[in-house]
Amino acid sequence: MDKREFLKLSGMLGMATLLPVNKMFSRAPFVDNNGGCVITPSETAGPFPLDLTENTTYFRQDVRETQAGVRLNLKLRIHGLENCEPMQNLRVNIWHCNNVGLYSGYSQQNNQGQAGLTYLRGYQMTDANGEVDFITIFPGWYNGRICHIHFQVYVNSAYAAISQLAFDTTTKNAIYSANSSLYPNGADPMTFNSDNIFNDGYANQLATLVASETTEGYDAYLPVYIQGSGTVGVGYLDRENEKQFSLGQNFPNPYYNETTIPFSLNQTSDVRLDIYDLSGRKLHTESKKGLSSGSHQWLVNMNNIGLPTGNYVYQMEVKNDSGEFRTYKMMTAAK
Repeated sequence: MDKREFLKLSGMLGMATLLPVNKMFSRAPFVDNNGGCVITPSETAGPFPLDLTENTTYFRQDVRETQAGVRLNLKLRIHGLENCEPMQNLRVNIWHCNNVGLYSGYSQQNNQGQAGLTYLRGYQMTDANGEVDFITIFPGWYNGRICHIHFQVYVNSAYAAISQLAFDTTTKNAIYSANSSLYPNGADPMTFNSDNIFNDGYANQLATLVASETTEGYDAYLPVYIQGSGTVGVGYLDRENEKQFSLGQNFPNPYYNETTIPFSLNQTSDVRLDIYDLSGRKLHTESKKGLSSGSHQWLVNMNNIGLPTGNYVYQMEVKNDSGEFRTYKMMTAAK
């Protein structure tokens, strides 16, 4: 199975990676007066959203392509509203404008010449810490909107949450001023009160922004809180897979070198396990024929299969008299 088949047949797409966590990133949740988490406000998808599942080009961590701008290492951490805990195995999309306020993928009066382009868009999957990491550029701005980044979280094939994040005005404009050759539009003239998206509040959408200690550029971080625990509103693909098999989370997770993948079959089936890296390349495959119904475990030893310990997606394919069925999860390397 090639990269496109893997992404398409998995239902929800994406993968996360492992980047250094800046010591200045705060993991404290947004809480209300009663000590509960506060949901991240929903916002419009904006004028230039694309269905990122339709093009496997977007399955990536580094979304910059050839776009000019100051490097931005963006980390989002997804939490469930019910218990404030991180949620793993969720697909997260991001997209934003370039240094002069243009979006890829469209060509119209205020966004000319960008049709067919794919820059500054991508998706990842949350790891065991509920985190995704992207390498991008610090966005520019355009008339009518303050500098922002769009993001969308897919819990399953029936439920997704969509919002936007923004940055501290002083730090943001200092970046523009210090890099005027990269940002010819100059300082962002918009305020949160004059922006029609954030004028009703932005406290829970304001990402931290600090100079990076490990790369040139800046690190940004935002905790995101969404409804449910990832099991609400199970969609068609989820239901069809559950009729045939269930794939469990590897344990331990995070893992060091060796980990076990639990799964169960509802009828005798041939089973294949594929391991993919964060670029969608299949690195390893194993098959087992004629496994009986019931509970099973698959031991994966990275040394034995010649892979370094790291973040990977494992996909299970089940074939039986009812057809072919696939699903996947993330395995996270211990830090």
